[in-house]
Amino acid sequence: MTTATAFPPPALVFEERLEPSTVADLDSPALVLFEEALESNLATLIRLAGSAARLRPHVKTHKMPNLVRRCEALGIHRHKVATIAEAEMVAQAGGRDVLIAYPLVGPKLDRLMKLRAAYPETTFRVTLDHLRGLTDLEETVARHGGPHASPVPVLIDLNVGMNRTGIMPDDRAIELALKVADSPYLSFDGLHAYDGHIRDENPGERLHSAEIMVHRPWSLLRNRLIERGVAVPRIVLGGTPAFPAHATLAADEPTAEFSPGTCLLHDAGYATAFPDLPFRIAAALLTRVISRPAPDLLCLDLGHKAVAADPKGPRVFFPDWPDAQGVVHSEEHLVIRSNLAADTPVGTAVLAIPYHICPTCALHRFAVVARQGKIVDRWEVTARDRVLTI
Repeated sequence: MTTATAFPPPALVFEERLEPSTVADLDSPALVLFEEALESNLATLIRLAGSAARLRPHVKTHKMPNLVRRCEALGIHRHKVATIAEAEMVAQAGGRDVLIAYPLVGPKLDRLMKLRAAYPETTFRVTLDHLRGLTDLEETVARHGGPHASPVPVLIDLNVGMNRTGIMPDDRAIELALKVADSPYLSFDGLHAYDGHIRDENPGERLHSAEIMVHRPWSLLRNRLIERGVAVPRIVLGGTPAFPAHATLAADEPTAEFSPGTCLLHDAGYATAFPDLPFRIAAALLTRVISRPAPDLLCLDLGHKAVAADPKGPRVFFPDWPDAQGVVHSEEHLVIRSNLAADTPVGTAVLAIPYHICPTCALHRFAVVARQGKIVDRWEVTARDRVLTI
């Protein structure tokens, strides 16, 4: 950030606060979770989904075993991850069912087998989107377990317009699903469709996009597979922006599972882009003024190493400085311009709301947890690492 950049508009609602005595003892920069808001978000997730059993939240947002345990206690026993480390973290936390929704290639295939052996009480599911991936997975299962190996549950990853991973929901997807179903080392476990490209501002338009781009294609594909004698046990749908749409469209679909992630903690990006989402911001960063290089400038200890450097443009919103504009953002420093700078002494502590909470969490080894303004706990961000024990 090298030129003046406006932060998210002050219409963003954030009412959480820390008591002054708590702030005084808390070093900065620090990742802070607000327990009441987090509990509210979990309750809203379950309400929108219809039941805890229909949820498969993506842990890539928080990467914390304590939050996995919170989900399990509420009856959310299915989880979605992007890395082997996240999968292991969920298993260590007592998670019973993990979908690794990321292509496993190279050494990750052997790590999957070791993961299954180390945590036999947890079911690990994977996604596939091409025949080479199927062959490599089969060979890995055979090498590790021989003819008596327990089959790996596989979901076909569909490309519904994101154009990142996935196979088009056409004859090629049918062929891949049939090969999985015929494999002695794999079991066909359903379909997976991620739609991060659906970002219509209007909720009604978002609902229409989800229906056209996701629900119609997967429904047609499911019907074709059933006609070929292949049952489709589950369909795992979407991320946070389209979550309410999927919950509405698949309200009567017993095989549907919803996999939002960001909304567990929520952030300034989604709160401003999708104000209809009924979630509270449950995570913030405590930062301090370390210098005043000019009368209207404040330098904070909130560099790229404490808050995500994406997306391009605004990275944080300051509830106490709604007029703030970013001037320079580097490794350890964030310089902002504000009309309130002249009245803000060096050492002042302030809360900042990340624009993108998921990569921000990964920058912190732990988060402190606040309740009624006081720090009550400390949660390790365990899966920020790429490797735990496997």
